Amino acid sequence: MRRWARRLGWSLLVLLAALVVATLVTARWGDAKLYPAPAGAPRVEVFVVSHGYHAGIVVPRGPMADVASAQGQAALVLLAERFSDYRWLEIGWGDEGFYTSVPTIASLTVRSAVRALFLPGNPSVLHVAGLGNGPRAAFPAADMVRLGLSEAGFARLLTRIDATFAPGPEDLGPGLYGPSRFYRARGAFHVFNVCNHWIAGLLDAAGVPTAPVLATLPPGLLIDLRWRAGAVALPRSG
Repeated sequence: MRRWARRLGWSLLVLLAALVVATLVTARWGDAKLYPAPAGAPRVEVFVVSHGYHAGIVVPRGPMADVASAQGQAALVLLAERFSDYRWLEIGWGDEGFYTSVPTIASLTVRSAVRALFLPGNPSVLHVAGLGNGPRAAFPAADMVRLGLSEAGFARLLTRIDATFAPGPEDLGPGLYGPSRFYRARGAFHVFNVCNHWIAGLLDAAGVPTAPVLATLPPGLLIDLRWRAGAVALPRSG
């Protein structure tokens, strides 16, 4: 019994060490020219919100519309028009079958998770929701952090989002909650490229330090953003 416990302890220690090494080796250290914004320089606030098993990013619709128009980003310009009544947009990316059929963590099944994570070539979608009163009011009980991006970093983040939309963009119908829609997206979803990795990639483009290993799950993504990027956690209001 002691020998078995000792072997288990060593196995867990080796696993932990491997996780730490993988995290350090794959960590992205950000771009100091983009993030944080210099003192006194304009900033654009964005939010990362955890929905339990996946995360979304919330961007201000007005500044998004201005930048997208200046950069000729057709998909984002159309989104700004489609959701013109809302101050904020929450955008998420994920596996089409999983995202559209698993609205909450209570709907999660082993079969749906295994298929999404390990079946090759899974098509993906983007989920866009209009938020009228801000992200905290929309998601009062969710874990959430706020980041102040430089204008250049925000523009690069939007370029990455626009590039994720399939041409059109192709509207696939109503989304999961409130005024929301699904859109056809580029990229295949799998265990090494999940929704939270997509969020980390957006922030990496904006110059924010991220860690793909930690970003596999929303808690790791938010902890890393608070620890290394100085993101501000918003208290829950419900």
